[in-house]
Amino acid sequence: MSGGGIKVVAENRQARHNYFVEERLEAGIILTGTEIKSIRAGRVNLRDSYAEITDGEVWAARMHISPYDKGNRFNHNPLRRRKLLLHKAQIRKLSGKVQQQGMTLVPLRLYIARGLAKVEIGLCRGKKTYDKRAAIAGRDAEREIARAFRAAAR
Repeated sequence: MSGGGIKVVAENRQARHNYFVEERLEAGIILTGTEIKSIRAGRVNLRDSYAEITDGEVWAARMHISPYDKGNRFNHNPLRRRKLLLHKAQIRKLSGKVQQQGMTLVPLRLYIARGLAKVEIGLCRGKKTYDKRAAIAGRDAEREIARAFRAAAR
């Protein structure tokens, strides 16, 4: 999902802290005119957002897209549910994994590719508290090692 012409607008960094990401998918998103203008301006927050499968359709919930400054009466509700565009086979596969294995769909990042807004959703498994502590301890250890190398190089 990398390449030319991609502008990352928002990233859900908290998702990597709270979940193990098992699989990633690119999905289109249905937006109104003022929403895409706010996205292009970078006014998006994915922090508490999640995706759910309802009646064979995937919906993004609690994805905050701020109202467009010049949108007047045509502005949108910032927290409305937005439909994600995936193939039926992908939706069936995700639905099976979410129902049977107790996994969650989480929007990881929102970006603009070839002029279209796309959402990268992750099929995620929740981390336990001790997993989070271990990840933090590992990051701290790597930071200490890097600091020691820099000090030794001087």
